[in-house]
Amino acid sequence: MKNIDSKGHVTGKSIYLDDIPTIQGTLFGVIFDSPVAHGHIESIDYSKALALPGIQTILTSKEIPGENQIGGIFPDEELFAEEDVHFQGQPIALILAESEHIAFQARKLIEIKITEKEAIVDPREARKKNQLIFPPRTFSLGNTDSAWSQCAHIFEGQADTNGQEHLYIEMQGAYASPLENGNIRVSSSTQGPTAVQRTIAKVLGMGMHKIEVDVVRLGGGFGGKEDQATPWAVMAALGAHVLKKPVKVVLHRMDDMRMTGKRHPYSSDYKIGLHEDLKILAYEVIFHQNAGAAADLSPAVMERTLFHSTNSYFVPNVKATAYSCKTNLPPNTAFRGFGGPQGMFVIEAALVHAANELGISAHELQKKNLLQDGDEFPYGQIAADVGLTQIWSDMEAKFDIKGAEKRVSDFNSKNSDKKKGFSLQPIAFGISFTKTPMNQARALVHIYSDGSVGVSTGAVEMGQGVNTKMLQIAADMFSIDPSKVRLESTNTTRVANTSPTAASATADLNGKALQNACYALLTRLKKSAADHFGSAASDIQFKDEQVINSGKATDMTWNQLIDQAFLERVCLTENGHYATPIINFDKEKEKGHPFAYHVYGLALTEVTVDCIRGTYEFDSVKIVHDFGESMNLPVDIGQIEGGLVQGIGWMTMEELDYDKKGKLRSNSLSTYKIPDIYSVPKEVLIEALETEGAEQAILKSKAVGEPPLMYGLGAYFAIQNAVRAFNPDAQQTFDAPFTHEKVLMGLYQI
Repeated sequence: MKNIDSKGHVTGKSIYLDDIPTIQGTLFGVIFDSPVAHGHIESIDYSKALALPGIQTILTSKEIPGENQIGGIFPDEELFAEEDVHFQGQPIALILAESEHIAFQARKLIEIKITEKEAIVDPREARKKNQLIFPPRTFSLGNTDSAWSQCAHIFEGQADTNGQEHLYIEMQGAYASPLENGNIRVSSSTQGPTAVQRTIAKVLGMGMHKIEVDVVRLGGGFGGKEDQATPWAVMAALGAHVLKKPVKVVLHRMDDMRMTGKRHPYSSDYKIGLHEDLKILAYEVIFHQNAGAAADLSPAVMERTLFHSTNSYFVPNVKATAYSCKTNLPPNTAFRGFGGPQGMFVIEAALVHAANELGISAHELQKKNLLQDGDEFPYGQIAADVGLTQIWSDMEAKFDIKGAEKRVSDFNSKNSDKKKGFSLQPIAFGISFTKTPMNQARALVHIYSDGSVGVSTGAVEMGQGVNTKMLQIAADMFSIDPSKVRLESTNTTRVANTSPTAASATADLNGKALQNACYALLTRLKKSAADHFGSAASDIQFKDEQVINSGKATDMTWNQLIDQAFLERVCLTENGHYATPIINFDKEKEKGHPFAYHVYGLALTEVTVDCIRGTYEFDSVKIVHDFGESMNLPVDIGQIEGGLVQGIGWMTMEELDYDKKGKLRSNSLSTYKIPDIYSVPKEVLIEALETEGAEQAILKSKAVGEPPLMYGLGAYFAIQNAVRAFNPDAQQTFDAPFTHEKVLMGLYQI
């Protein structure tokens, strides 16, 4: 099935938040935020701003009827700062005006006096000062203390990864309308409608049943709208509640970049020990997570870093410790991969370090240490259905690893001004929310009396094609033409208590809930048809909108059956529920079985570095990926391509830059660079691993949202290999992103 949204997107007819027709009397909100990263508010003078014609009011914490608190995991984040500010861009007030232009004018007229305090921007400094979001956690396996004496080779080092701006095309925003009886309807650009609903209810001091949150689609999210879409929706709802008028709050790009958190930067220390046969015997790592000024989703992100600290390798003795460090930056948040890529980068750096010191190729160490069935992860889950060995064999057979190595070597021997490098990047990524209760979903299905079908789920469409997959499931289950199925918006009134669209689990959870609803309806319909034909329900099947009885087509169509069932008062509505079985995790023991399954894959990246200018081009990325039994290969390949390029961007050109006072300097599209059509690989080839898939994946079609981003890690190490080919004496550092400036310095470093 083709992506059902493609035509609307390319013709400009798809509806996003800013396309919703403006209701007469709508007020427009602009946030007044802190100009400094840390300080005490001495005074604020709103008088000049309030005197501006067209200004309705300025809302502060004083107008909040409930709690001035939006923290999701920990209650440590105010909606509006009251006495102290903790990051530049922290909201202090909401200006409501007849137009955005007037509101922006008013913002310039607000006078604020703040006594500045010391700002911490480095996570290591925060740890030294015991500024932690919550206590550190450690995952362990075996005994590293006793293992070091058995190691023939031991290497230690540091690996750092910077943050990453989500840069969704559609900025953060919400549109709230007051309804009768004190109810409020909110259209929000959010991955977590229930989180928005719950937080609005808390801030307004009312029940969740009075808040309806509706999401048609997002213009990109990547995790940046899982938790951080919430404050803007709460502000809009607060304005609608106080003034009894519709309120629209949509951030402009530079406000969005300044006020919102990013992918967490990490600074990490590693120690790796190898046996004489080059098997990894021991691995210790300490992660310093830069959480920003409040928890947001940092505890969960940090946990997934620990889950993926050994990536796709078996290490018998592991000790991985992580610190969530509190700094004066905007609270960092979910980003595609959710802490997993940061953990994987460190062990890849450790292996490259070891390989360089031993004078061998890193991929020799990678291949020798790949996970096998029956191996234990540091968190206690036993690896099963591991496809890594087959994937590596497929890569050798289809894309010729040795040939790539020779091609690079031959090129480098003949060229002095340009050098090539290549790398192999295996991945193993667990699929499920690591907080077990979040692994549940519901779906509401109506079969209308004319035979058409309406489907509501908790899945939010944000460009990943989940609506296409949900429609595909319903059409296949009922064996009807897809044109008969409508995917409704994601709405908290129709489907309640939803988990956010995140963790690559959305299609699995919501798809299986949808299957359950469809199955219950089919059971009733089969009984109705069986009663009509005087046969058993087990004899009834549906194919291409025809009723099949005992393997033979009848003269009854789908529409006729639905009409008959309706007249018989058969229930044609069903609410399906699904909760992932098996998964569990004990946080006291740090052991369990947190993932329904893992996704595996391998990428071969080739790059050419211009050794005069320090620039580089990616010649190709060749991937063997574990799709399971893909239910929609074109959609899934699109996710591989997008995730790959986003990962490459994080590893190469996307450089967040805060100064020592916590001011974001890379605050616009002129100072923050993302991959464009000229910087993506010239060739991307994707081969599917032949596999039976996973039972807990929807239709055995494995999740594909987050895993491909990790292929981008290979870009860093491919560039590094090219730099070392030009300058073998270049100091070995692991500090992503590998910008053109860093490449140039590495090329001529003595």
